[in-house]
Amino acid sequence: MARKRRLVVEHPGELNLVAMIDVAFQLLNYFIISSRPLDVLANLDILRPEADDISTKEEEPPQMLEILVHRDGYAIQKRNVGLAELDRQLTRLGGSSRNVSVVIKCTGNSPHAGLVNVLDVCAKVGLTKLAVFSM
Repeated sequence: MARKRRLVVEHPGELNLVAMIDVAFQLLNYFIISSRPLDVLANLDILRPEADDISTKEEEPPQMLEILVHRDGYAIQKRNVGLAELDRQLTRLGGSSRNVSVVIKCTGNSPHAGLVNVLDVCAKVGLTKLAVFSM
């Protein structure tokens, strides 16, 4: 007589993922806590430009022209002039050098039109380095 074989039904095995995730988080915590961050700035290789030798460069000091606008008229370098004389001198100065800094000082009682006239003459001549002060 033949023996009957038993049918063995095997169930697929289960993998416990919860325990594996716990171990992965524990390892992640360990590596984060025990590692030291690298100082990135200390390892940068930066080529800095060398300082220029200032003594070798001889620069001429900038030319400066002072114009005073007061109630009675104008003054160039503390010398009273009219609008026509101001126009003539600035035209002569603008023709020779446009690298002149013009300082325009206005007194408290000077008319606004006086400042506008000086600015118009400077624009006509081509002087662009202007500074306006109120005294």
